[in-house]
Amino acid sequence: MRGGRHKSETGVSGGKRHGMMAGFCLAVCVVFLSVLAAAQGGGQSSRNIPRTLRTPDTAAIKPMLPGADRYQSNRVFLERADELRAEDGTDYQIVVGDVEFRKADMYMYCDSAHFYDNPGSIRAFGNVRMEQGDTLFVYADELDYSDSTQLAVLYADPGKKVRLINRDVTLLTDIFNYDLSIDLGFYEVGGVLTDRDNRLDSRYGEYSPTTKDALFRENVHLNSLSEKDTLDIYTDDMLYNTATHIAILDTASTIVSGDGTIYTSRGVYNTETSQADLYRRSLVVASNGNTLTGDTLYYDRNIGFGEAFGDIELTDTTNKVILSGNYGFYFEISDSAMVTGKALAREFSTAGDTLYLHADTIRTRLFIKPAYALNDSVTVPADTTHHIIAAPHVRFFRSDLQGLCDSMTFVQRDSMMYMDYHPVVWNENKQIFGNVIQVHMNDSTADWAKLPDFAFMAEWIDEEFYNQLSGKEMTAFFDAGNIRHLDVSGNVQAIFLPEESDSTFNKIANVECSFLSADFVNQTIDRMKFWPESSGTTTPLYLAKKSLFYLPQFRWFEPIKPSSPEDVFNVSYEMLELMKEPPFGSRQGRSAGGSAPVAPSKAPKVQEETMEENGEPATADIAERAPAEAVPAEEKEDAASSSAAAE
Repeated sequence: MRGGRHKSETGVSGGKRHGMMAGFCLAVCVVFLSVLAAAQGGGQSSRNIPRTLRTPDTAAIKPMLPGADRYQSNRVFLERADELRAEDGTDYQIVVGDVEFRKADMYMYCDSAHFYDNPGSIRAFGNVRMEQGDTLFVYADELDYSDSTQLAVLYADPGKKVRLINRDVTLLTDIFNYDLSIDLGFYEVGGVLTDRDNRLDSRYGEYSPTTKDALFRENVHLNSLSEKDTLDIYTDDMLYNTATHIAILDTASTIVSGDGTIYTSRGVYNTETSQADLYRRSLVVASNGNTLTGDTLYYDRNIGFGEAFGDIELTDTTNKVILSGNYGFYFEISDSAMVTGKALAREFSTAGDTLYLHADTIRTRLFIKPAYALNDSVTVPADTTHHIIAAPHVRFFRSDLQGLCDSMTFVQRDSMMYMDYHPVVWNENKQIFGNVIQVHMNDSTADWAKLPDFAFMAEWIDEEFYNQLSGKEMTAFFDAGNIRHLDVSGNVQAIFLPEESDSTFNKIANVECSFLSADFVNQTIDRMKFWPESSGTTTPLYLAKKSLFYLPQFRWFEPIKPSSPEDVFNVSYEMLELMKEPPFGSRQGRSAGGSAPVAPSKAPKVQEETMEENGEPATADIAERAPAEAVPAEEKEDAASSSAAAE
């Protein structure tokens, strides 16, 4: 127990050195008497001289272990002391004044000590110092050393600390244990280790001057000493190397900086390069709130780059999008990301509904347009915008909207979404397709949509009957997600079944014109216009031939329609073949005698036409069923303006 240790002895000079001549004389006496004792062989040794008869010179040789090899690595030797004496009833010698011990290449200094000759143990007091070469120094107020365990325990007086200094490493603690057999120091009562980069606090700590490895456990806190860094690491288990400044974490840990926060249960963090390898589904939270997680992560704080492997997930809190896949990366500085390998984007800006979008690869990119001078007096300011790009094999699902294409791009600045290469979109029993679909978004809801290069819209009515509309260009306007107005131009063709007052369908109308516009109320056509001229027929259903049922470009793609969030990953053979086809509008559609299109299950509403008394079918001209309204000149101009505005 520490309470039983002696301080420097009464009546002893303590740390006072005698002159150089006294030290030299002592050394000469030690050597001479050692040689004399060896020459006497079996003669009387100094150990047998009664204590009362011993002279100071005789007592001084007692700790020197005469005849021993003074370079044994496992023994402690007294190298120097100003004074040595023994007391009755003790098993140690007392050495005082500039005391120096040596074990191999480790030197120990103190003001006074108890030297246990037989077990080779030391109890040192006052200005205790251990030195190894010119790189390792340990300072304390007391020291206990046992040759049997080769363990040195160093103590500090109240208000002071034991100090270990190893080049640029400093360790401070109240009680320091140093195992000389393996060159390892440790503390168990709390301590602080500091190198040129970091300060580390912990309840338990180990440090090896040879390997520069340090182990810390319980309430570990690493804090960067750099004025340019705000790094803090909190954990309960850390292996740290003071040469490489690399920290290895093996339990729940938090890494905090001005760039964000990292949560991990196993990882390697280089505090010098700010690079991390993270495992066990670690999480990176950027300063802007975006997050990146995966089975394995690589993160570079300097450039804000994160790379994830295995079941990754990247959350864009600003745009309310979650990207997931098997591999991905994120650039914090440029605010760009990429995911691939079962890539999925989940957009949850719409309250109560989520859009699920899959593609082989999904990217987000920040485009920067520098400022430029328009003329001597006008400068166009710099502009930035995000692009979200998905390709190939795009499929998406939302409860009210489904679609597919081969490439999709969303331009955030313009709130524009572009679907290219055979885009198809469904809403309930409605389908629209073309070569390009452009959609203007307003808070994740479609504001207007345009098909500038061929457009085809179909609505399933019942059995094999569809309302159909095609043209070279089509623009639709929406209100709260519901269509309110439609403009079609260029080789307009339409097939529709006018609904009777009893909600039945008895006739089929075929119309051709140059321009068409329609107003909708509650998703139903309220008013329709054809101009400048129109032609068509109206035929009772029971007399209508198959050739009247479908427009030449009619296609019904419901078999490849995404039916659930999980179904967006189902890129079927039929879809792959569709993406290989030439652009829509460049081929002939199915013939009247072709196979019937696949339709969803729905209760039929078709009512057969009755025959007139003379047996002839009841027919009606298109003008009778859906008359083309006379369009005043001003309305024509309005329609043209609407089309131009949509472009």
